Amino acid sequence: MTDHPITPPQELVQQWMNEIYEKGNAVDSDHFRALAARAAQWGADQELEACCVWLESEPDPGHVDLLRSCATALRTARRPKPPSLKEQALSELMLTADPNGAELSSTQVELIQKALEALPDDL
Repeated sequence: MTDHPITPPQELVQQWMNEIYEKGNAVDSDHFRALAARAAQWGADQELEACCVWLESEPDPGHVDLLRSCATALRTARRPKPPSLKEQALSELMLTADPNGAELSSTQVELIQKALEALPDDL
């Protein structure tokens, strides 16, 4: 491997390989795709973080807060948090809130069930 800053460390690649290639499983194209996807995501995360660090460290005293705000906005825009299980369930529920009495699909029922099971018992 080259020593480029976006190249994953060998130890991390080995960890991914151990997680993907479980003992006894045949190596196939899905395994290679999974490994490539992890490497690509890791590299993209490294690049995003390097860009944000650069923004935050620019020596312009008059715009420090603005640059930090831009870095935060960039992180949020490029790596949005996925909706929580609760948010997904509520969204599915609202989609089925049909006054004509439409039924829920099995997928929707499972999602809502998981969300409800994840809630604390004391609510």
